[in-house]
Amino acid sequence: MRSPYRAPESSHRYVLDTVRSADRDRFLAALFAPETARRGLMALLAFDHELARARTVTREALLAEIRLEWWREAATEAAGPEKPRPQPVVEALSEAARHHGLTADALIALIDARAQAIEGPLDVVRTGAAFADLELAILDVSDAATRKAAHAVAAAGLMAEGPERGILLSEARGLARKVDPAALPVLLQARLLDQPMSPWRKPLVLWWAARRGRW
Repeated sequence: MRSPYRAPESSHRYVLDTVRSADRDRFLAALFAPETARRGLMALLAFDHELARARTVTREALLAEIRLEWWREAATEAAGPEKPRPQPVVEALSEAARHHGLTADALIALIDARAQAIEGPLDVVRTGAAFADLELAILDVSDAATRKAAHAVAAAGLMAEGPERGILLSEARGLARKVDPAALPVLLQARLLDQPMSPWRKPLVLWWAARRGRW
């Protein structure tokens, strides 16, 4: 569903500040998106951050699930026709969902993937795929090769450094000649996963990677 809903500017500022401090690597990569898509990507990142916090803000599994159920209801509102509840991330997500046609099912798929971490380890492949699909919808990219590469990069970003992460990044880069260049803001994160680097280097590394179209 697409509609002209606009979130308050205060909500967008809140989202921007949250993502900048909580998820700086993906924040920097999202800055390379066109202005029309950038706000949507930031809203998704803030949404994912809130879902990831569900288990860290409480030690009680039941309370974490209640928190995620609140987000399931909020996500349904965000993708629907009515005014969303007055919470900054929900409002920004609602603008993104309605402008880019994100469905409640796609948003809830990410919530359900994150919910697995309440009782056990996070399924990084499932979670990465759910998040990448939302990002690609914002960027209006849907081809199979790009989706496969984006899924791999997103999953790698949820992993600790190690051989498995390297394998995923290699698989993604093996598709480099087939991916849609419009997906660059989603794929750029890969450049920050190869090796540790100081915070001041990261913007320069991403700028050079974007300039060359290589990630």
